[in-house]
Amino acid sequence: MEKLMFCYQCQETAGCTGCTRSGVCGKTPDLARMQDLLIYATKGLSAVTTALRAQGEEISSQVDHYITINLFTTITNANFDNDIFYQRVFETLKLKNELLAKIVNKKALPEAALWTGATREELDQKSVSAKVGVLAEKNEDIRSLKELITYGLKGLAAYMKHANELNYDDTKISAFMQKAFAATLDDSLTAEELIALTMETGKWGVEGMALLDTANTKTYGDPEITKVNIGVGSKPGILVSGHDLRDLEQLLEQTQGTGVDVYTHSEMLPAHYYPSFKKYDNFVGNYGNAWWKQKEEFESFHGPILMTTNCVVPPKDSYKNRLFTTGASGVAGCTHIDRDENGYKDFSQIIALAKTCPPPAEIEKGEIIGGFAHNQVFALADQIIDTVKSGAIRKFFVMAGCDGRQKARNYYTDFAKALPKDTVILTAGCAKYKYNKLNLGDIGGIPRVLDAGQCNDSYSLALIALKLKEAFELTDVNELPIVYNIAWYEQKAVIVLLSLLYLGVKNIHLGPTLPAFLSPNVAKVLVESFGIAGIGTVEDDIAFFTA
Repeated sequence: MEKLMFCYQCQETAGCTGCTRSGVCGKTPDLARMQDLLIYATKGLSAVTTALRAQGEEISSQVDHYITINLFTTITNANFDNDIFYQRVFETLKLKNELLAKIVNKKALPEAALWTGATREELDQKSVSAKVGVLAEKNEDIRSLKELITYGLKGLAAYMKHANELNYDDTKISAFMQKAFAATLDDSLTAEELIALTMETGKWGVEGMALLDTANTKTYGDPEITKVNIGVGSKPGILVSGHDLRDLEQLLEQTQGTGVDVYTHSEMLPAHYYPSFKKYDNFVGNYGNAWWKQKEEFESFHGPILMTTNCVVPPKDSYKNRLFTTGASGVAGCTHIDRDENGYKDFSQIIALAKTCPPPAEIEKGEIIGGFAHNQVFALADQIIDTVKSGAIRKFFVMAGCDGRQKARNYYTDFAKALPKDTVILTAGCAKYKYNKLNLGDIGGIPRVLDAGQCNDSYSLALIALKLKEAFELTDVNELPIVYNIAWYEQKAVIVLLSLLYLGVKNIHLGPTLPAFLSPNVAKVLVESFGIAGIGTVEDDIAFFTA
């Protein structure tokens, strides 16, 4: 059967081998090819910026940010608009060609850096993208390592983009991202050299997560323990999904006094934990669950929806006219809202539409609790340590990561229910929706599910582990009573994994399947060097983890 495309960057890729006719996520072969071309063009641009830095030239923040958003745009479920990808390919080539004129020795550059581009008609030809897509690298192990680095860089780009939106930046991180991205063009690199680059990607992943954590907490305050309403009010509403806190802040500012309420959805839930957002009286609660339930929950919400980042599910026609995108997200046929030169986004058309819509339909009632980021947990450190020393808490289970559509993911709900009552779950990311509404109780006043926030906030879980290591005077983080049973879906989970490996964490279990992009030999290295493993049955895993 002819391969119309090839993509295996997410957990739900077809047959756990690769999507070849259309994406499980909803992307078409044409869109997949354009994403391949944008990645190739951006690698070429990165090779040019890396060479310019070697010449002693400075690269502007505008160029750094452009490369960052190119990577972010190709993350799973971020953007389904072909025209945006065509535009970004042409813009990337134009920018690269301008910088190329400054290179002293062009002969040392890879082919991608010298590619001057083509017309849209030529880009539409399958033969063009086939030369630059994933399968262009014939060696399975080299391909696996290069894709592992690429997906880690995509995840790191997401963190950097959010930090950049809050005017936080680090040129060293951008320089590494571009150097590593350009390195994936180098056919002379050995597997050992690529493994070293993979670990270095994890190092810079830690730096990127730390930068975003600083950006968020300095801008909005340290997250606090917060009870979040999951019911609805009587006013029209706007639903905000994704991860970008600056977009949410601007919308809340613009909806003051309009009679329109604002709700979070999926990964935007942790915005409620930040002190700065609590001053908005129309910021009323969280509506719904993880990203994959959009089609039913967006239907019942009735009002407009703003997608600030991934994860977007291609919308039903019944609410497509109510779906708006911004930033790296995009859907063909939906209105996209861009920022002006000062970073301002005008959401007036969304607010006007909301006023004409009925209030959201109630789909559940009650409250959920969160806000257990590192600063809040540190404030409870003495209480937690005493509870561990007394034996009331026997183990912590890090169940961070992603949720998804596969029925196999019900494993995580069943696993949470089956955990002994002297254990506590540490979570971040939309994986929390598998168990954050279960009545799992508390231990001495400490909830058995401690939600640190978005997948972007996984840094908190690493800091908590390091703090506990210090408190218990241990020499190795792996001596802690912490088990890592992580659900993954897309590329931000990849950079979190690489960051944990860099920090020395071992014996991480990944599910519901191991990544399809890991060749057998690369998977063997991860198993033997770091103890990476998959999941089994709930009963067997509970017995193994609690032994």
